[in-house]
Amino acid sequence: MDREIIANIKTLGIDMIKEAGSGHPGIVLGAAPIIYTLYAKHMNINVNDEKWLNRDRFVMSAGHGSALLYATLFMAGYSLTLEDLKKFRTIHSKTPGHPEVGITPGVDMSTGPLGQGIASAVGMAIAEKKLEYETKLKNGKSLIQHKVYVLCGDGDLMEGISSEAASLAGTLQLNNLIVLYDSNNVCLDGNTNITFQENVCERFKAMGWNTIHVKNGNNVNEIDRAIQSAKRSAKPTLIEVKTIIGDGSLLAGTNIVHGKGLTDDDIKQLKFNLQIPQPAFYVNEQAKQDMQRQIYTRGNTKYGEWATNYQMFMNEFSNKENYEFIFKDDKQYDLLNYHFNLNANDREAMRISNKKIMNEIAKYVPNLLGGSADLASATNVYLEQLGDFSKENLNGKNIWFGVREHAMGAILNGISFYHYKVFGSTFLSFSDYLKPAMRMAAIMKRPISYIFTHDSIGIGQDGPTHQPIEQLVSLRAIPNFNVFRPCDAKEIIGCWHIILQSKETPSALIISRNETPILESSDAKEVLNGAYIIEKEQGELDGIVIATGTEVHNAIHIARDLYHEKKINLRIVSMPSREIFLKTSPEYQEQILPKGYKKFVIEAGSSLGWEKFVYNEKYLFTIDMFGASGTKDDVYQYCHFDYETIKTKILNLLR
Repeated sequence: MDREIIANIKTLGIDMIKEAGSGHPGIVLGAAPIIYTLYAKHMNINVNDEKWLNRDRFVMSAGHGSALLYATLFMAGYSLTLEDLKKFRTIHSKTPGHPEVGITPGVDMSTGPLGQGIASAVGMAIAEKKLEYETKLKNGKSLIQHKVYVLCGDGDLMEGISSEAASLAGTLQLNNLIVLYDSNNVCLDGNTNITFQENVCERFKAMGWNTIHVKNGNNVNEIDRAIQSAKRSAKPTLIEVKTIIGDGSLLAGTNIVHGKGLTDDDIKQLKFNLQIPQPAFYVNEQAKQDMQRQIYTRGNTKYGEWATNYQMFMNEFSNKENYEFIFKDDKQYDLLNYHFNLNANDREAMRISNKKIMNEIAKYVPNLLGGSADLASATNVYLEQLGDFSKENLNGKNIWFGVREHAMGAILNGISFYHYKVFGSTFLSFSDYLKPAMRMAAIMKRPISYIFTHDSIGIGQDGPTHQPIEQLVSLRAIPNFNVFRPCDAKEIIGCWHIILQSKETPSALIISRNETPILESSDAKEVLNGAYIIEKEQGELDGIVIATGTEVHNAIHIARDLYHEKKINLRIVSMPSREIFLKTSPEYQEQILPKGYKKFVIEAGSSLGWEKFVYNEKYLFTIDMFGASGTKDDVYQYCHFDYETIKTKILNLLR
């Protein structure tokens, strides 16, 4: 029956690709025995409760193998129909081109860009380990105790992000993580001997992993024994399974079968050899029932055990309110009415203010968790007295990601699926390293927080490599993504209020390292509108200056100077979030930025995107050149962004 089920998974996948006119048949034919063995003989799942908290997680890191996954989920009994399979790669279907969480029943993670899946799975494993420790019961079991499985290919392991993430997983000894490596020595452009000759198992061993080699990728018993062994390991495990890409096709073993549909003749001979009837989308009902029986028999037992553990948890845990987030992430946090004990006379770096605020938030939000890419001492993103997460201390709230920004971004994605309020931090100029993972967060609607400090050329002597220019506009270009650039500590609180309320939108909090006073006129509540009048004109309005971050302070000083010197009345608008402001009502936008008045923008970054607010580019005081290494004041002058230059230009434009 194993053979018959695998054969039906293969032909369903091939029929889906044929119907769609596109897809990747190579992995369907080569890796079907791997995914069948995993689901039928190991995955603890309940197809009738697909969101069961203690289910094993599966990540299809080789996301181009979606047809293989959908065929397997169909045979496993998830709520997918043959009609769903026939609509593969069509708009609004349950079977999109690459797996998308929230679209297809049984899909735990959106994947597609290679390497993202395996790195995100490391995040899932971290979250599982933490919850397993924190929900331990008197009987020695835990409320949360499961495995995270990954299917990846050569392409995933070529991507640098996978090595970043695997290195951290080995350091943390995440033995709940099992990666099944579909090793067929073929990539899209040809045999991997032209690009990828390393010994993968030896590489993973060097990173602290357990490794197992399966010589025959068609041998279900051998794959089964390997997974059993992996589950007993004290380390994360990589199982290299040697397969033949497109196995059974006339193009087997070639790169052509990777992403090109099979011809009618090839499909005909394939089905004949697999002993599957020729009509498209044939289903062997007996085989399907047998696979579901295997899954149900094992999963139902585990589901029953978990129900018992849940009752024990409810009886044993007096502080279970701290774990409400596990079951439902719907708690509302009101920071606007929380007392943060800010000193109005303080003049400190905003990264210091943010650290104080985050540590207060941690007292209020029990599921706050995150860390920095080896920059906690510089970004000051660290939760004091809450410990460091490590293999010795699974209770810690601070994760040391090391110099692994890209992996950090994907790991945060994985952790977020366990309802932690996760954050990661680095310098703004390094946000580009996280970009693919941040984009995936926005697509998956994960409410992740990124804290980027050192936000402008004002960092001075570190030079142009560390002085962000195009990063703000790059972040603002991501759909379903909020960018916040507060001007002081009060606005930081307003930003965090919105961030913690968000359920489906990731956010970037852009923070200065420069000393910044708290403005008397700033208002945390007004941040909810994205922009507000922070300095009102003193008479008949002559012009409006829009500013963000620390530039708000300069704008206010310019307004006051021009009033005292020339009786010019300027309105200063602080715009901590352009995205949120542009979603407000037209009436509010007109109230803040009325038509018919000259408007200026001051921001230490690219001008792109600000054109909509001004008459022409002369009214933009932005930076469209790289900085230089020198003192802060010298770099400002070099970029024509110093106080006197901006003030003089505004005066001339008003005249």
